[in-house]
Amino acid sequence: MTLRRFSSPPLDQKRADSLLQHRVASCREVIPDWKEQEWDTEKPDSYAGIFHFRFWRFGEWVDVVIDDRLPTVDNQLVYCHSNDSNEFWSALVEKAYAKVYGCYEALDGGNTADALVDFTGGVSEPVDLLEGQMATDEVARNQLFERVLKVHNRDGLISCSIRATTVEDMEARLDCGLVKGHAYAVTDVRKVRLGHGLLAFFKSEKLHMIRMRNPWGEKEWSGPWSDSSEEWNKVSKSEREKLGVTVQDDGEFWMNFDDFCQYFTDLILCRLINTSYLSIHKTWEEEVMRGSWIHRQDPLRNRSGGCINHKTTFLQNPQYVFDVKKVEDEVLICLQQKEKRATPKEGKGENLAIGFDIHRVELNRKYRMHTAQQKVAGSIYINSRCVFLRKELKEGRYVIIPTTFDPGQQGEFLLRVFTDVPSDCKELTLDEPPQTCWTGMCGYPQLVTQVHVVSAEGLQGQDTNGAVDSYVIITCEGERVRSPVQKDTRCPNFDIKGLFYRKKPKETIHIEIYNKNMIMDTFLGQVILFSEPNERQEQHTLHLRDKGSRQDNDIPGMLTVRLFTSTTLTNI
Repeated sequence: MTLRRFSSPPLDQKRADSLLQHRVASCREVIPDWKEQEWDTEKPDSYAGIFHFRFWRFGEWVDVVIDDRLPTVDNQLVYCHSNDSNEFWSALVEKAYAKVYGCYEALDGGNTADALVDFTGGVSEPVDLLEGQMATDEVARNQLFERVLKVHNRDGLISCSIRATTVEDMEARLDCGLVKGHAYAVTDVRKVRLGHGLLAFFKSEKLHMIRMRNPWGEKEWSGPWSDSSEEWNKVSKSEREKLGVTVQDDGEFWMNFDDFCQYFTDLILCRLINTSYLSIHKTWEEEVMRGSWIHRQDPLRNRSGGCINHKTTFLQNPQYVFDVKKVEDEVLICLQQKEKRATPKEGKGENLAIGFDIHRVELNRKYRMHTAQQKVAGSIYINSRCVFLRKELKEGRYVIIPTTFDPGQQGEFLLRVFTDVPSDCKELTLDEPPQTCWTGMCGYPQLVTQVHVVSAEGLQGQDTNGAVDSYVIITCEGERVRSPVQKDTRCPNFDIKGLFYRKKPKETIHIEIYNKNMIMDTFLGQVILFSEPNERQEQHTLHLRDKGSRQDNDIPGMLTVRLFTSTTLTNI
C-alpha cells in the first residue's frame, strides 16, 4: 500500500471568488430564506445588519451568522466581489465561510475539493487525467465526458486544473493562454452540433465541448474554439446563441474535450447525490456512519490498526458491513475525516493520511473479521479530508475497513455509502457471539466453521437451452445461507461463503443445489460434510447425492468446497 500526498491547487482568495460565483447563489441550503434576507426598500426598518448562511460540516448543515461589515481598502471590497457594485451576496458568503475557519487568512491553503463539499453536502471525486491516460485513450475519454456531462446536468460542481510541479510553475502561463496551478470552474458541458441548417440536423455530428472560467476574470485559452477562433464558423448562428458565445476577455472560454484532456491534469467532480424518492433522475440510498480511530493496548479493543501493510493490526480498525442486493450495483463510498485546520493562533493541524479497503465476506457474517477475506476494492491513501471510491460490486455481503495509513493515529471520521437499494450498512462491534442469560441452558458455540462453496460442474441440464439457473443453500444447525442465482450454466462459479458458530461439533453440514424456476424450484443434488476441529482450508471435490433414503445414489455433477474450522471463535 502506497501513500499519496494531496496536491490539489489551494483555495486562495482568487479561487474562492471563482468558487463562490459558480452556482452557489441557487443553493437553498447555503443561503436559507434568501428572500427574507434581501434588502426590502419598502421595509427598511426590518433590516438588522445580520445574515444567515449554512455550510455542510462533517455530516450536517451548520448555521453561521455574520454582520454586514466587509473588509475594504479605499472604499473597495478587498476580496470576493461582484461586477455589480450594488451586489454583495458573494462577499457576505465569503465572510461567513471565513468565520467557519476563524479568519480570512485561514481560507488560504485549503483546497477546492473540500470547499465544494462544504457548499453542497455532495461527494467529491478526484480524477487524475494523466493516470487515466485520457489524452491518448479515446474510449476512456468518451466515458469520462459522459460522466462529466451527467454531473453537470444534475447540478453538480466541477473544477479542473493544470498541475504545477514546482513553486516556479505556480501561476505560470502557457503559450495557449492557460495558467498552471489555477482551479478553473467548469461552467458548462455540451454536445455541440456541427454544420448549418437541415444539414446539421440530419448529419448529427456532435462535438464534445466544455466551458471554463478563469478565476482572474481574464486570460483565456487561445487555441481552437477560443472566443474568436475560426472553428466557430462550423457551428450555426442559432447554436452559437444557445451556447452564449461572446468575444470578450471575461475569463470564460470553450474547449474541445480532446484538447481539454491534452492540457489539464486534474478534474474534481462534486456530485450532488440525489436521495429524493420524488425525482425523475436516479436516486441513491445513503447510509451515514460516524466512527473514530482510537488507540488502545488491548488488540480486541484497539481501533487504530493502520493500513493493510501492518498485517498484525490491520483488522483491529473499525469495520462496517453492507449488502449489495442486486446482481450488480454501482456503489459510491466516501470517507471523510474530521478536519484539523484551525485558526492561526492555534496553529494548522495536518490531515491524517486515510483510506479504506473493501472485502467480500460470508453472506451471513454478523461479527468482526479476524482473518482477511477476499479484497475486492480499495481507495488510495492520501492526506486529504475526503477519500472517494466508485465501484461496481456483485451481489453479496461486504465489509469496509476505514483506516489511517499508520497505526496508532487517532481521529474521527464520517463514512457515507450510496447504493441503488438499501444496503443495511452497520458497524460490526462484537468479536464473537455474546454470552447471555440463556447461554447456560442453550449452550455456547464450541467451534466456528467457514464453508466456502467454490463451484460446481456437470450439473444436470433442465432448462430448454440445456443449462440451469442454479443456487446453493448451506445449512448448519438450523441456520441457512442461500447464494445468488447463477444463470444459464451447468458449471456455475458460486464463490460464496457461510460462517457458522456451532454448538454441536458432530452435526453435519448440508449443501444443496437447486434450479430456479418460475413455479417450483427443482433439486439438483446435495453433499453432506463433517468438519473436524482445526481443519484448515481443506478443499474437497465431491459427487452430488440424492435426498432421503436414496442419498447414496449419485446425481450428475460435482461440487467443490473448502472448509475451515477452529475451536477459537475469533480465528475467522
